[in-house]
Amino acid sequence: MKISFDWLKDHLKTASNEKKLLDQLTNIGLEVESVESLSAENELFKVAKIIKAEKHPNADRLKVCDVSIGNGDIKKVVCGAVNAKEGLITVYAPPGATIPKTQINLEVAKIRGVTSYGMLCSEYELNLSDESDGIIELSKSQYQKKIGKCYFKKTNLNCIDLSITPNRPDCLGVRGIARDLAASGFGKLKYPNEKEVKSKIKQTLSVKIAKEKNQGCYTFGSCLITNVKNTESPKWLKDKLISVGQKPISAIVDVTNYVMLDINRPLHAYDADKIEKGIIVRNSKSGEEFKALDNKTYKLENGMCVISDNQGVLGLGGIIGGIRSSTEINTKNILLESAYFEPVSIRKTSKKLNLETDAKFRFERGIDPNSIESGLNRASTLIKEICGGEISKIDVQKIKNFKNRTINFDPDLFEKVTGLKIHSKKMFQILGDLGFKYKKKKKYLELKVPSWRPDINQQIDIIEEIARINGYDQIKTISPKKERYKPTLNKIQKLFHFLQRAVATKGYFEAITWSFTDQKYNNLFKQNKKEIKIINPISSEIGVLRNSIFSNLIFYIRKNLNRDIKDLSLFEIGPIFNGSNPGEQETVVGGLRAGKISRLSWIEDDRNVDIFDVKKDIIQTLVEAGYNRSKIYIDDNTPSYYHPGKSGRIFLNKHKDKVAGYFGEIHPNILKKIEIKTEALVGFEIFVDNLKKTKKLFRDQKKNYQVSDFQKSERDFAFIIDKNFKSQELIQIISNVNPNIISNVDIFDVYEGENIPNDKKSIAVNISIQSLDKPLKDEDLEKINKLIIDTVEKETGAKIRS
Repeated sequence: MKISFDWLKDHLKTASNEKKLLDQLTNIGLEVESVESLSAENELFKVAKIIKAEKHPNADRLKVCDVSIGNGDIKKVVCGAVNAKEGLITVYAPPGATIPKTQINLEVAKIRGVTSYGMLCSEYELNLSDESDGIIELSKSQYQKKIGKCYFKKTNLNCIDLSITPNRPDCLGVRGIARDLAASGFGKLKYPNEKEVKSKIKQTLSVKIAKEKNQGCYTFGSCLITNVKNTESPKWLKDKLISVGQKPISAIVDVTNYVMLDINRPLHAYDADKIEKGIIVRNSKSGEEFKALDNKTYKLENGMCVISDNQGVLGLGGIIGGIRSSTEINTKNILLESAYFEPVSIRKTSKKLNLETDAKFRFERGIDPNSIESGLNRASTLIKEICGGEISKIDVQKIKNFKNRTINFDPDLFEKVTGLKIHSKKMFQILGDLGFKYKKKKKYLELKVPSWRPDINQQIDIIEEIARINGYDQIKTISPKKERYKPTLNKIQKLFHFLQRAVATKGYFEAITWSFTDQKYNNLFKQNKKEIKIINPISSEIGVLRNSIFSNLIFYIRKNLNRDIKDLSLFEIGPIFNGSNPGEQETVVGGLRAGKISRLSWIEDDRNVDIFDVKKDIIQTLVEAGYNRSKIYIDDNTPSYYHPGKSGRIFLNKHKDKVAGYFGEIHPNILKKIEIKTEALVGFEIFVDNLKKTKKLFRDQKKNYQVSDFQKSERDFAFIIDKNFKSQELIQIISNVNPNIISNVDIFDVYEGENIPNDKKSIAVNISIQSLDKPLKDEDLEKINKLIIDTVEKETGAKIRS
């Protein structure tokens, strides 16, 4: 929202200066984004005189002019204006100047072989009027002695750009800002004598609001102004609009824009002679079209609020008018509209049609429904003063009455919430200055919320208003106590952040993506979960909540691979969704690795990443988080998006209570469907909500490691065992034979084939035997060897392979 201090003074009586204003605006929550001088860009435009004008040697319609800009300085300018002639006093723009209308930055340029140093300007190019037939002709008597001087008057005024939050539509008008400032003590709010239209002339154009389902217009006010003479706006009005970056067009249009910016009341003026048999406000029908004031033709859908007549659509209610009924310089009779449009209807329509206008910006946030008649009174009176004409009676059609919201407010609640004590008298004054009406009822105040404040709904909103106007700087900062009796994070939060760090230490880069995803990618991983579509997605490509952490990760793996990043490890920790109801979600850590290990290494051969790499990553992460490695159980029952022969499922114990995670190679069919080109793609998932709390959380209790002073012995065994027997179980059986001296068990070979029965396989293990207490003799080793063989044969039915 752009304002000027000069305009603000129309509504605010204050002795303060602009610097104090800028500070106060920010103090009451109306953040100042920028301050621009209204004359800085205009200082380059000079009064100049054409000394000589000759035909361009290479173009019939162009002239080469010698232009005097004062102090004997002559510039050569190529000009195409018909009225460019010797002796003409006009306006010159040098290289470096920006033309207000086109925003073109001028440079020294060759035009048909002749170098031009700047340009001579028309009123149209300087945003002074729509006159574009020739360059400006200035009076010799008035400007002869001003050659070389700045054409625009210097001013100390600045354009102040405010960042107005979406909940404050009342501050999208200068008066609303003045009201807040007055309530905060920055001057007094003026109450000008508004001229009310008192007419005996009946409006001859009928207006009807169709009573339809989802009607987007509740109230439609209008008045007919006949025998007007549309003209150029007076200087004060043009200056007001130019000061906030608006372009003056014509008196009728300028008045409607002025009222919108001044009191936040959008209006629209129709050429009444172009309306066929009255106005009907209704819902559009699919396929209807109309050409808007932006010269674009829009095809409408069902249910859009339109203003129409007997011939069809005249405009989109609260968004934009149409060309067919637009006012022109020769317009004689106008119908002035001031209506209330439903914000939801405005928002839906503008989004579907991709339309942004000043009126839409205001209506979608909520316009004061009680400002309809005051807007018509203000605008019609101004139009009559500037353009003449006769004003009819104001006609207001309603299908719904507006009632002011009432809130019971406990004044004692303010101190409880803010910790700030304010005298009740000051509290009442602030509320009164903001437009609230109140009655005292025992310990409560019955507050009537002003119609221009749709954001005030409950007591906490009232507290915020009082604190804001009183000044946030009045709330003292209290230093927190140094003693902390409870940890900042609970165990679940600690686990979340630990897993985040643990995966990152293994060479994975963290990705932070949306919780919604592309349906195409989600379908590859959702298994039997319900697809959850988003009703109002930010993009058609990401229209569902993700059922798997891989849905977005694999998209970004593919994107990076396509950019020739060959070896990549990405992970994400976040929610996945099982249903659309609150709580139907779980937190998952997921990682994907693509490419090779040791690519271009001089010390070792490269190889593709494989299942064992991600198995190591997931097991190590769980162990670091405090879960017992020896109790972790793995089987091969995994979802279909993993390779069936190269994947595993992890439990924290043999009881298989809840799945702790999956790991493995991503199914080749998925890579083929989404055209991922990589040597290998492997991944893992950890289901954080399924992890039990550990007593030894995140290695808080460090394990006491002991190193033996005695020699280690290694023995190799090969067992012929049932083909379906899990290798991990064999390791656990051997480790439990005598944990005190069996320090490590590794599988180094698995064989199926010749000399092995079809239902069997051979598993070869290497066992490290070492005592912490004494050196082991041959008989000790033979004893433990026999015990290992006997135990394995007894518990598994295996036989030692000879």
